[in-house]
Amino acid sequence: MCSTCTESRGIINGDPLQSKDECCNEDSMRSGRSEGRFFNGILRRLLQASGPFLTLPLTEVGRERALAGSTSCREEPSNGSSAAEAGPIKLRVKPTPNRATMAFGLWMINNRYCQSLQVGEEVQALWKIAGPIGMTTFLIYSRSVISMLFLGRLGTTELAGGTLAIGFLNITGNSILRGLSMGMDPICCQAYGAKRYSVLSQTFQKTLCLLLLVSISISVIWLNAGPIFRWLGQDPNITKVAKVYLVFSIPELLAQAHLHPLRIFLRTQGLTTPLTIAATFAALLHLPFNYFLTTYLKLGVKGIALAVAFNTLNLNLGLIIYLMVSKRPLKPWNGATFTSAFQGWGPLLSLALPSAASVCLEWWWYEIMLFLCGLLSDPQASLAAMGILIQTTGLLYVVPISLSSGIATRVGHALGAGQPSLAQLAAIIGLIVAFAFGLSALIFMNAVRSVWGKLFTDESKILDLVSIALPILGLCELGNSPQTAACGVLTGTARPKLGARINLCAFYVVGLPVVILTCFVCKVGFLGLWLGLLSAQFSCLFMMGYALIRTDWRHQTKRAEELTLAADQEARAPDRDDLESVLLITTDL
Repeated sequence: MCSTCTESRGIINGDPLQSKDECCNEDSMRSGRSEGRFFNGILRRLLQASGPFLTLPLTEVGRERALAGSTSCREEPSNGSSAAEAGPIKLRVKPTPNRATMAFGLWMINNRYCQSLQVGEEVQALWKIAGPIGMTTFLIYSRSVISMLFLGRLGTTELAGGTLAIGFLNITGNSILRGLSMGMDPICCQAYGAKRYSVLSQTFQKTLCLLLLVSISISVIWLNAGPIFRWLGQDPNITKVAKVYLVFSIPELLAQAHLHPLRIFLRTQGLTTPLTIAATFAALLHLPFNYFLTTYLKLGVKGIALAVAFNTLNLNLGLIIYLMVSKRPLKPWNGATFTSAFQGWGPLLSLALPSAASVCLEWWWYEIMLFLCGLLSDPQASLAAMGILIQTTGLLYVVPISLSSGIATRVGHALGAGQPSLAQLAAIIGLIVAFAFGLSALIFMNAVRSVWGKLFTDESKILDLVSIALPILGLCELGNSPQTAACGVLTGTARPKLGARINLCAFYVVGLPVVILTCFVCKVGFLGLWLGLLSAQFSCLFMMGYALIRTDWRHQTKRAEELTLAADQEARAPDRDDLESVLLITTDL
């Protein structure tokens, strides 16, 4: 028969231990809910008997007392009386030094073992989200590379015009849609972590309506892009090609308005594999569509733009089929009504507008570089080289943006579930991985600097510009990768205004003056554009790092708790439909 002991009340690895009686044999300890309980049981066995450690809390104080343990001692009688007069000798048993040392050693083993398990589990959880997102982003990005290859084969003017159009498309279209859709990210992540599932569907419906309305307005701008390009001083031949590309990209813009919120809706539920599968099928069809429309039907630039639109439509279709067939995901159309979709936009806009500003300020920087290329001595070669380099940056951007999305999801889930230490751990692990990738990108860019440009064109002037700029591009990625991951932390903690302020200072207060000074004052030329980007990226990294160091994770948990409790109260109100109308109590630090 085994003896019983009382489990001391204390804190181990940040988790409270409940006081209860349990069997102390090794079999019962191994059958506990966690591996650390086995070590805790052995620790108590070493410290059992009548010593002071019987009810000692296993905290930092307990560790200090364990180190202070000594051998058993005899209490001396007082007042000079003899041992016989004092009666029975009273003994107070204390653990021996060896026993105390063993206890402390096992405490350290248990602590490190549990920490290692937690880190491993977090890396695995982050990989499950970021891995499929990375593959999906790469497949979606591959269509841009294919489009650039087809544009390059059509001629230098077509390549320059298509590059200008893609830049204008990103400035006025994709960056705005992506930024606005990110407003639903912290709402859905924290609501899902708190198990307030109905908030997700209503947030998706409002975001979809918002993006569709914005897309219609953007389409009007694209239809009148010719005068805008001429006002900006662009070459007339390049402007003509760019306008054609933009007009035939309007269907793709409307499809993106549906795709962005749908991807976030699934990702915040941890469902990223369906995105990868749908993107795979869409990517397999993209090359045949390009060949059929561009070469077989001889549509030229029009065919390339339409092929991109078909790719986005196929991706949307695949995700809709998954939602209709599978029982696992929440349905975005649950509770959808025409009136509820257009009500309660204020809270959503309070996050969507700063998120859009943050994304646009960074994306627009690259497009401003494209327009500045048109002001250099050889605009066609500069624009073509810049297009190749920006496509290369987009390829490298796949990993950090995937990490950023994964970090935002993990941090949001942890804060919604009331686990600040887990949210902090997810942020730290993501930043370490992002920095490692940035270092790898730097090495890769220096290794392929002499051959990379030949994948896109054979023009010697373009190849020379690409070869000169690639090492600087690698240094830019060393700063861009961790700062993009840090943006994911800000997204998960619902602080888009802070990200917008940092991007404004880094890219336009620091980076833009450097570009003007090096490119036009010092006459460095094309390379000066990338030196300005380098200064902007590292300025952004330092400011992001300072903001994260000062983050109070317990305060962020309280904010998330307030958000989810407000959503629960709103769900119980029979006369209100928009659950997240009071979800966002505060969006600042």
